[in-house]
Amino acid sequence: MKAQTVLPGGYQEVCRIDLQKNKRQALLVNGAALLIAAAMIIPMCFYVPVATLFDFSAGIIPYSLRFLCLIVGILFYIVLHELVHAAVMRLCGTRKVNFGFTGLYAFAGSTDYYDRTHYITIALAPIVVWGIVLAILNAVIPVAWFWVVYFIQVTNISGAAGDLYVSLRMAKLPRDLLVQDSGVSMIVYAPQTNG
Repeated sequence: MKAQTVLPGGYQEVCRIDLQKNKRQALLVNGAALLIAAAMIIPMCFYVPVATLFDFSAGIIPYSLRFLCLIVGILFYIVLHELVHAAVMRLCGTRKVNFGFTGLYAFAGSTDYYDRTHYITIALAPIVVWGIVLAILNAVIPVAWFWVVYFIQVTNISGAAGDLYVSLRMAKLPRDLLVQDSGVSMIVYAPQTNG
């Protein structure tokens, strides 16, 4: 089922996820993001010591360039992450995608309604796409640049904790649900039951 612009008759709201207003959900997602980041960084330190990021042996210019690339890379990645969400929304039939930044979250959202499968696909697409791209980059770059790319990968996976959270929540709900995602809040609708 493609994106729908109007909620079909017979559907009612069954839950709401708002990572801006619901402090419990926000703490859960941000705590999960920190745990994911730690789980990715700590074991990798045994594979490629993080000291390689701080290696001055090639001079101050390459060292400074690595940190500049890391900062610019993370900012650029955030934009690319949201563009992947938007591209998949468009593939699902959405005509207008809204972009924004709340101070804590960047987002791509829509007023359309998506079925569960399409919604989970939209939510997880950036993790998969950029996870593969960044893993390939990490495999081919010089070791001095490993942590620059890997920290962007950490941002990819841990920064998508909200996407993972909503995907897990949706996977537990009925198959025939519809989700409207404005970007930072999601309203989930399901067919009304008689009784």
